[in-house]
Amino acid sequence: MRLHKPHKSHRVGWLRAAVLGANDGIVSTASLIIGVAAAGASHPEIMLAGVAGLVAGAMSMAAGEYVSVSSQSDTENADLRLEQHSLDKQFDLEILELTHIYESRGVSPTTAREVAEQLMEYDALGAHARDDIGISANGNANPVQAALASAATFAIGAALPLLLAWVIVGERLMLGVGLASLVFLALLGGIAARAGGASIVVGAVRVTFWGALAMILTAAVGQVFQ
Repeated sequence: MRLHKPHKSHRVGWLRAAVLGANDGIVSTASLIIGVAAAGASHPEIMLAGVAGLVAGAMSMAAGEYVSVSSQSDTENADLRLEQHSLDKQFDLEILELTHIYESRGVSPTTAREVAEQLMEYDALGAHARDDIGISANGNANPVQAALASAATFAIGAALPLLLAWVIVGERLMLGVGLASLVFLALLGGIAARAGGASIVVGAVRVTFWGALAMILTAAVGQVFQ
């Protein structure tokens, strides 16, 4: 009977971008709303600031993720071209290099040589990308996927406190938006941790802590400019 273990590492690319986008959407928009409300702004002004923050934040996240992941992809492609050049010019030395890598991991010299030769025959560039450079199939950079995931999840995250700010009017706005946003953050942290196979409690606590800190600081700034 085959033992099947459902690993989570293949989710790391989109999961990181999605969690970052949603978390930033909730924290930044809730903090912005609380800060503006603490400064004594009217309800229409609070809503205007929140909507502007949602649009600007979503575009900023998309642009930032696209540029960042594109740079990562460019670096990986440059390394692969360099490795392919080495394979074309000195194939035997590349076999030796791969053999030494496997030996350093505890494989006997004879077996290491055999494995290196077989992998090089099957997919030389793939073997060196994985074991020499450290580029894996699960970690391949996808700029468009990361940008869209970040923008979409930021907008969804930002919409939650913005909707509350639209519904709650008056003195209860700051408290209502703040507490509800912390609940949203705790749920997000728990869901992300569950999807990644980590501790749900730890995931919930760490995002809630930083979200609470951001809201407290922006509320303090708003009080200064009241």
